[in-house]
Amino acid sequence: MTHIAVIDVGKTNAKLALVRADDLREIAVVTHPNKVLAGPPWPHFDLAGHWDFFLHHLADFHSTWGVNAISVTTHGAAGVLLDAQGDLAAPMLDYEYNGPDDLAAEYDALRPDFALTGSPRLAKGLNLGAQFHWMLMVDPSLCDRVAHVLTYPQYWGWRLTGQMGCDVTSLGCHTDLWLPEQRRFSALVDRLGLAGKIATPRRPDEVLGHLLPDVAARTGLRGDTPVSVGIHDSNASLYPYLVGSQAPFAVVSTGTWVVCMAVGGDVVTPDPARDVLVNVNALGDPVPSARFMGGREYDLVRQGDAQPTMQDRSAVLDGQMMLLPAVIRDSGPFQGREMRWTATPDNAGEVAVALSWYLALMTRTCLGLTGAQGPVIVEGPFARNADYLAMLTALSPDGVETATSATGTSAGAALLARASAAKHATQAVPLPDDAAALRAYAQRWARQVQSESAD
Repeated sequence: MTHIAVIDVGKTNAKLALVRADDLREIAVVTHPNKVLAGPPWPHFDLAGHWDFFLHHLADFHSTWGVNAISVTTHGAAGVLLDAQGDLAAPMLDYEYNGPDDLAAEYDALRPDFALTGSPRLAKGLNLGAQFHWMLMVDPSLCDRVAHVLTYPQYWGWRLTGQMGCDVTSLGCHTDLWLPEQRRFSALVDRLGLAGKIATPRRPDEVLGHLLPDVAARTGLRGDTPVSVGIHDSNASLYPYLVGSQAPFAVVSTGTWVVCMAVGGDVVTPDPARDVLVNVNALGDPVPSARFMGGREYDLVRQGDAQPTMQDRSAVLDGQMMLLPAVIRDSGPFQGREMRWTATPDNAGEVAVALSWYLALMTRTCLGLTGAQGPVIVEGPFARNADYLAMLTALSPDGVETATSATGTSAGAALLARASAAKHATQAVPLPDDAAALRAYAQRWARQVQSESAD
């Protein structure tokens, strides 16, 4: 039996998953909080803590089951600056830090047009180019120290193998550094003084290298264990369907971010004001995408782990209780708006129902903005939320499917290291009995949102 260990770093948690190569099912998953250290010199991720966590559990996985290959997937808006010795030239900035906003005007004068990059102008450090610009400006000595620039998945590949690269999906994730249609770096790379320093772009399914001797010794893995180039996490969710499904279809990757990606849908003109952008898939092709911070919104609004009752659902429907956008104001299709309730929930169960329907309605809005057609495949935690799935299914003419894998990103990343690709297993979500009532609720929600937009 071949087992693939997947390093999977999300914004909230870092994970190590062990995936069976034959059916892409996780047989073990361990997690570690993706802690942000306050500084100095700025809020940054605890890369050293992650590294110890990964090596410890790689050793444990190998001694228990055996590890035959390693793949890597991480959140986007992330890159690492290294010095000539391959060590950190500076700590890796947290993309939610608002420091880059202080130099927004200067950065805006440098960044290429959205029509070229498909990368909307985002707040804080959500454009990787803005992160690099800010760091280089506030630390004038940094430019001379930087010898190599890696996108985030390949940083872990570098630590494992001593080989450098970037991957096209991370470069194409609203960085301002990549031209998706032309498949090359944008002019911003030169403008930031990073020409010749960004590692060579690679396809995620290539082998980056094999384990360094000290990593093999510490984990017990064989030195010839291959490590894949790696992939941006939303594209990891897309990859199994990209290589195994017939277009058109859409994939909804859920986690801290909900990212909706349309393959083979209607041609649309992306609207950056609504957080519609162009991602780049594992094959290097542009993919219309839209997103909002759904997982973060869920955590902010929910009241514990309430299990809604039918009475809660009826109360929300009958009382026309709605959560209106946006909980997170600086991203998503309704940026700049303040969330509000049309009626106050009486208990945590009603909050859970209205919140789940809100998240489904936001998802359906994003799917419409990308021109999505065909079945909608939901990956990640929301694939286990019955109320979210019920609303989304009621609004999706070609149906909704859920991944049978508990962690879609890990399965997709594991597929990069597998010799052959096959369609990822899914199951259809049945149309709910109250689909008509849910559609009527959705229409009222849309009218309310439109009405507030006109005010």
